[in-house]
Order: sequence, then structure tokens, then C-alpha cells
Amino acid sequence: MRAVDIIRKKRHGGELSEAEIQFLIDGLVDGSIPDYQISAWAMAVCCMGMTDKETAALTLAMAHSGDTVDLSQIAGIKVDKHSTGGVGDKTTLIVAPLVAACGVPVAKMSGRGLGHTGGTIDKLESIPGFRTELSRADFFAQVNDIGVAVIGQSGNIAPADKKLYALRDVTATVESIPLIASSVMSKKIAAGADAILLDVKAGDGAFMKTPEDAARLAEAMVSIGNQVGRRTVAVISDMDQPLGRTIGNALEVREAIEVLRGDGPDDLREVSLVLAGHMLVLGGIAPDITAARSRLEAAIASGEALRKLADLLAAQGGDPAVTEDLSLLPQAPIRLPVPAPADGYVLGIEAEAIGLAAMTLGAGRATKDDQIDYAVGIELSAKPGDRVRKGDPIATLYVQSDDDRAASAIESVRSAYRLGAERGPDRPLLHGIVQ
Repeated sequence: MRAVDIIRKKRHGGELSEAEIQFLIDGLVDGSIPDYQISAWAMAVCCMGMTDKETAALTLAMAHSGDTVDLSQIAGIKVDKHSTGGVGDKTTLIVAPLVAACGVPVAKMSGRGLGHTGGTIDKLESIPGFRTELSRADFFAQVNDIGVAVIGQSGNIAPADKKLYALRDVTATVESIPLIASSVMSKKIAAGADAILLDVKAGDGAFMKTPEDAARLAEAMVSIGNQVGRRTVAVISDMDQPLGRTIGNALEVREAIEVLRGDGPDDLREVSLVLAGHMLVLGGIAPDITAARSRLEAAIASGEALRKLADLLAAQGGDPAVTEDLSLLPQAPIRLPVPAPADGYVLGIEAEAIGLAAMTLGAGRATKDDQIDYAVGIELSAKPGDRVRKGDPIATLYVQSDDDRAASAIESVRSAYRLGAERGPDRPLLHGIVQ
């Protein structure tokens, strides 16, 4: 078998066999197939596409290219959750303890943020003392004990995906739905969950800019999951504006706690309840979404969900008192208002621009080695549909100093707001479900 023959076959639109795909992935990992041939194959895939069967085979080959996690030591149906990334997306901080409080074990490995989207692990590390690294034995024991653990991705999970993505990033082959879908699903399958809930974002702040593109990606990932024996559901949610009102690590933790207290922004609460509801159904705890929602709302109202978050924090070295006293979270010393540039209604907020502004302040990283400032960020006081007057604060920056970076961020946030003389139509929070 030769790589050049496989490249030619795909270039001409042929369907690759499992053996041919496995040969390519083995060669990618061990270095026996050079980068230029893998890149040529990726370009052929980008141009010619892949069948569902090919995509599933690629996903499994990448999932088994390194370590895999066996969660059989944890009782119950383990449901994993994955978001394709967005601005202000702190749903895992809400959904993990909420779902665990309702009886579905959550054994979750999450990632760090890069670019304008945040990462769950960075947010959790803003909580004083919280440890995101556990041994596998401790990870299993904690989930069996309290029902939930959230740790950073560690070990040699799907190394083929890391190598392939690095090549795609520099060869203009990122925008291929089969390659995106197999990248996401290979890591989820290697992580060992019995079922998978996907939150596929659509809009300005997401990788997929339209609901139609997000639906195609969701369909591809659900197809993969079902083909390899993992029951999979995808929720297509909106990311044409930031989710909730805060962007920045400690600020987002604060907002997540507010939702678990029964407060918080309506959009964040609604998306979190929808995601958690599907996890309860996948976990066999609720027969349908209606029953799941009732159970989730009861867990919030009774305080069980908030207590479960406190249990999670205590188990991983964090201070559970932050669930009662938000002032214990890191706080920036200076708050700078962003004035509205004109009178009018907020028609939209460019989510990506807001995320980049928060990154400018130090809330995110441009490279994986950048250090994050957990205290800084942005709080939005005006959202689409709100009426504002010129000069009124539409947002507040939380910063360490009133310097050039802050001034640049103020201008970026102000420019991200689109205003109009009349109130615009509401954009739906949810664009569909794929299962």
C-alpha cells in the first residue's frame, strides 16, 4: 500500500477503505508518511469530501491512535458534553453539577481557550486552589463518590488529531466538515463516554457562521457517533452574540454560580437547561425533555445543583465558599464604562470582536504559552433589543490598569455594537436539534 495511490484515489472521488485510512493515520503518527503527502490527502478530502463510512473510519483510527479511557469503573451511563466554542460560553460550569445533581455521572475532560473563545479549564482555574489535574484512579473515584469531575485533557489522547490539525491549520484545509467532525469526535470517543451531547454553535462568534453550516457539521458528528455505537445528540445554539453578559474567566464563574442560584441571564439559563435536559435523557434519568426540564428546575430551586458545584470544588482543592461569597473570586481593581456611541436600539453585538477585546485585556491567549489574567474581562449591560442613550454605559471593562490596551478594548467593544432607530427582530437562541 502506498500513500500516493490513496491520495490519487481520493483526488478522483473514490471511497477509501478502512485499511487505507488506517494506513494513512498510522503513517501520520509514526512519521513514515511525510507531512506533504498527508497534506495532499487532506486537500483532496477538502475538495472531494468523504462518505459517512469513511468519516467514521477516520474518526476511529484517530481515536485509537493513542490512549483511550475506559470509564467502565464508573457506575451508570456516562454522558459527555462538547461545545464547538464561543464567546461567554460557560455552560459546562452550570451543566456539569446540575446534571450530576440529577443522577447522571459526569466524567469530563475539558480544554483551555485559544484565540477569542474561552476554555472551561481556564475558568475553573480562576477559582482559588482548584486543581484540574487528577490521576485516572482519583478521577474515577471522585465521579463514583460525588457524581462529577472536570479535569484538563491529559495523556496521549488522539495524537493523530493533533498532528493532522497542525497540518490543516497551515494548508488551508481546516474548513472541511468531515475533517472537523472526525477531529471533534475522535477525542470524545477516546474519552470513553457512553453517550455524547454536542453543542454546535452558529454565528459571528462561532467557527460555523451560519445555522445551515452548523447543521451540516452537527449531522456529520451525530452520524459518526451513532455509527460507532455512541448515542449522540447535537443542539445547534446561537453564537451571533455573546452568551450571557460576561466574558472573562472569574466573571464567567460568577455568572454560572448566579444561574445555579436561580438567577443569571435568561439566555444562559435557557441554553444550559436545554443542554442538561438532553444529557438527562441520554443518561436514562428522564424519559423526555419535558420531564428532564422539571427535574433540572427542581434541582436548582432546592439548592442541590449549587451544593453539587460546591462538592466539585471541594473535591478538587477549590474553595467551595465561592458559591456563597462571590467576592472570593479574583477581582480586577479598575472598572471602565463603555459609552453608547448614539441613541437607539441594540440590533446586534459582534461576538468575535467582544472575545478579541477580552483577549486584549488578558482574559485569553493568542498562543498556548500565554499567561491568563483570571480577573479581567467584560460585562455587557446592553443586549440586543435593549434601548440605549448616547453616553450611557453599554458595557463595563474589568482591568488591571487604565492603559492603551484598555482604551483599545473600549473602542473595540463600542464598535462591536450595532444600533438602529427601531427594535430589530429577535434571533432565536436555538436553531435545531440533530439526533
